[in-house]
Amino acid sequence: MRYLATVKYDGTRYAGYQVQPNQMTIQSTIEAALQQLHKGAAVKITASGRTDAGVHANGQTFHFNSSLAIANSKWKLALNALLPDDIVIVEIKQVSEDFHARYDVIEKTYKYVIWNGADANPFERHYSYHIRRPLDLALIANGCHLLEGQHDFTAYCAANSQVKGSKVRTIYQAKCEQQGDYVVFTFTGSGFLYNMVRIMVGTLVEVGLAERKPETILTSFEHLKRSDLGKTAPAHGLYLEKVGYPGDKV
Repeated sequence: MRYLATVKYDGTRYAGYQVQPNQMTIQSTIEAALQQLHKGAAVKITASGRTDAGVHANGQTFHFNSSLAIANSKWKLALNALLPDDIVIVEIKQVSEDFHARYDVIEKTYKYVIWNGADANPFERHYSYHIRRPLDLALIANGCHLLEGQHDFTAYCAANSQVKGSKVRTIYQAKCEQQGDYVVFTFTGSGFLYNMVRIMVGTLVEVGLAERKPETILTSFEHLKRSDLGKTAPAHGLYLEKVGYPGDKV
């Protein structure tokens, strides 16, 4: 039987999602817990995509196969009992045998959190990006609007990315909200390239500091050069919020 799981995690102490030799990762930790449940038999999980070291998730998804006779309502309890406190399964449900957590994705939503207080917040150092100077949200809103739609996001992909094929993606919504001393970005799209959200945020921060005109976002879709954009925002402010699938799949 195939199962789809939704998981939250604090990525602070992990070397990213994907299994790496001699490193503690989200995937290896979950697979170790599943192996315990399966009496030592290895169980591979397949996620909607990987997240980098320090990146968090409120709604990452993965699928796995199992023949264990565990009721759907008990799967979550059984797995959480074997996982550390910074990884929490929030839902597990049975899906069709042909479901694929990565290839069946139709949209993803990411959140990026900035602490915009004048003083650093020690409790937020692993969970938000500190920008001391006030950000102009009206300017940022203009930049967000220019990101929406279907574009070639080649310039928003890390230079060392191994992505092959088209880098055209569709951003359904890009928005920025003030929440007290926090500035929170939300991006929903058909898919995202490696470091794409962090490059968008780094560029929009420069727009919000009046160091860059919003219109440079438009030219980036023409020139397709990473050097035309802002720096890559730090990983620890990024959260994978939600992964969307067709209704008939889940």
